[in-house]
Amino acid sequence: MKRPNMKEEFKATQKFLIMSPRKLRLVVALIKKMKPAEAVEKLPFVHKRAAEAIAKVIKAALAAAKNKGISETDLAFKEIQVGEGPRLKRGMAASRGRWHGFKKRMSHIRVILVTTKEVKKEPVKEEVQEKGKKENGTKS
Repeated sequence: MKRPNMKEEFKATQKFLIMSPRKLRLVVALIKKMKPAEAVEKLPFVHKRAAEAIAKVIKAALAAAKNKGISETDLAFKEIQVGEGPRLKRGMAASRGRWHGFKKRMSHIRVILVTTKEVKKEPVKEEVQEKGKKENGTKS
């Protein structure tokens, strides 16, 4: 059960992205100190293919927050994690009947956004009217 004054978290993941984690981490280093909305604005101008994939995951996390009614300005990055996925072993024919192998690396991206302000839920006021009584207190 959630406590009423806790900060909310919103997660988004992209798994099995065929791109090296090292290439993704270069772009993550640029944006990890920014606000998520600011990062989404600036990522299209980063001249890396990884920027598009990271922007897509951040937008998914922002959409999850928006569905809960939280503004983009009230969010911050709690975590941007780029993990290593499985590797595809591929190769190319070489001279004298040999084979030169290489690995196509995959990545998993996980973005967690957290609210900067505490979420305050107001208690629900219940108005119970007894049957047979009007608002002025007389019986009908």
